[in-house]
Formats: sequence, C-alpha cells, structure tokens
Amino acid sequence: MARQEFPIEQQLRKDAQDAQRARDQVKLDTLRMALNAIHNLEVARTDRKNPEYGQPLTEADCLRVLEQEVKKRNQAIPLYKQGGRLELAEKEQAELDILQTYLKSSQMSDEEIREVVSALVAENGKEFRKVMPQAAKQLKGRADGARIQGIVKELTQ
Repeated sequence: MARQEFPIEQQLRKDAQDAQRARDQVKLDTLRMALNAIHNLEVARTDRKNPEYGQPLTEADCLRVLEQEVKKRNQAIPLYKQGGRLELAEKEQAELDILQTYLKSSQMSDEEIREVVSALVAENGKEFRKVMPQAAKQLKGRADGARIQGIVKELTQ
C-alpha cells in the first residue's frame, strides 16, 4: 500500500515536472536530489538497525531532510571557494537558493523567534546555557539553529 504524499513532496514533484518542461537542468537535478533524499530516509526506516525503524514518514521529516540538504550546501560553498573551485561554489549556491524557497514557508520569522526566546528568558533568566537548549528544542524544524543562537545571544546579553 502506497503512503499518501505530503504537500511539500507534491510541490517538489510538480516543480520538477515544470523544470523538466522548461529545460532547467539545475533546478530539475536539485529537486530530484531532494526527492531522493526523502525517499532514502523512508527506505532507511525499513532497516531493523535504524533507530527510527518502522516509524512512518512525516512532513516534519521531509522538512528536516531539506534543512539537512541546505546545511550541506552552506558548508560546501566556503570550502569550494577556499579551494578555488568557483564553478562548483556557484552550482552549490544555485542549489541552495532553490532549496531555500521550499523552507521559507515553514520557517519562522526573526520576530516570531524573538517572541519564543523572550518568553524563555523571562522564565529561566538571562543565562545562555539554560535558554539555548530549550529554544533549540522548541523551535526545532521551524528555524535555523544559527538564527536561534544569534537571537538567544542577543536577548541574554
């Protein structure tokens, strides 16, 4: 029995078809890579050794996969530039831009993050070590860790 696709997957597939029709190879390759990463996570959950064995895939898992792919690109770009491989850095940047459009809708704004962090600071005091883990846990999947950390530092100073 096939599982129901999530809206994010449906959007990725639709956009991949549009990219194929438009002959946009970079976008097509990027979207296929993202869909394959989601599929690989689903397949990995059929392995008995996997800690998430048997658990059904959720939309949050799909978004987490996209976040991981964005993180990979963010890490690779400076390394390619440092190594003088500008064409690869540009390719990674193009992929990053495409993937981020899918995460924007699920990501919280800085103001929303500030509201959550402010409540945690009011609750726990201005100690970074107490606030940061709770903020990361509460905002997981809805905001980038680096953005959360920057706002927590700002509000605990």
